[in-house]
Amino acid sequence: MYELIVIGGGPAGVAAGVYAARKKIKTLLITDSFGGQSLVSNDVQNWIGDISVSGFDLGKRMEAHLRAQESIEIVDSDIVTSIEENSDGFTLTTEKGNTYEAKSILLTSGSRRKKLGIPGEKEYESKGVFYCATCDAPMMGGRKAVVIGGGNSGLEAVRDLTGYAEKIYMLHRRDTLRGDAVTAQKLEKHPKVEFIYNALIQEIMGETMVNKIRYKDKESGEEKELEVEGVFVEIGARPNSEFVKDLVDRNEKDEVIVDHKTQASSRKGIWAAGDVSDVLYKQNNVSSGDAIKAVMNIHEHLGDL
Repeated sequence: MYELIVIGGGPAGVAAGVYAARKKIKTLLITDSFGGQSLVSNDVQNWIGDISVSGFDLGKRMEAHLRAQESIEIVDSDIVTSIEENSDGFTLTTEKGNTYEAKSILLTSGSRRKKLGIPGEKEYESKGVFYCATCDAPMMGGRKAVVIGGGNSGLEAVRDLTGYAEKIYMLHRRDTLRGDAVTAQKLEKHPKVEFIYNALIQEIMGETMVNKIRYKDKESGEEKELEVEGVFVEIGARPNSEFVKDLVDRNEKDEVIVDHKTQASSRKGIWAAGDVSDVLYKQNNVSSGDAIKAVMNIHEHLGDL
């Protein structure tokens, strides 16, 4: 019986593991890998303490920091698939068929970016196809980029890119944007930005790196090409929360609803932090801070027990 099981090995999970170990909480961390979504970023420039670091190296540093701690056990290359309540807390089952028991659980399972599912997307991931403008916009200095999407995350990506790219296109499949109207109006007036509506992206092309995309005009049926060196996919994300859908309250996006003072979920004994939660800003540094906040509250909870 563990006092705490942390699910996930991204920034939130690792921060939680380090703090739990320092609090001498008997902790197990279960993850399929370390680093979270930043693993696909070639150059992360907003992780506090590192001017520039690749997502791969960041994941390795996180793992090393966690493994240097005492009072924590780690199970990697496995995924939690179900959680059930028992008389003393919770029983967790993993993809490999292992079971573990804990008095408390911290969900830091993150989210996964929605993909376009078109030719060239997988082939050019991290070679011009990106899923985080905040992370990768600096790579577009003096280059042309296209943002796929029409919501607030897409508009935010366009705004991030205006400080770097020479030209930014925003492709949206509808005739109106879903994002904030005021932000859209400001960006429409920006000399670097061009909005293309009723456009369905068909293919991402290139050689060693992306150099163009092909899209279809929904109204005319005509297929057109754009020469770009960066494709930023901003069509949303899905939180990895399916395995707790019957245990905790989730919102319409399937994010775990938490008390943002403590990160506690609707179910006593379960906390959540990072992208799996309903936090407004999906950022590595925010996720880490929220996870630390959760561990502090879990430590108090265990003391009460």
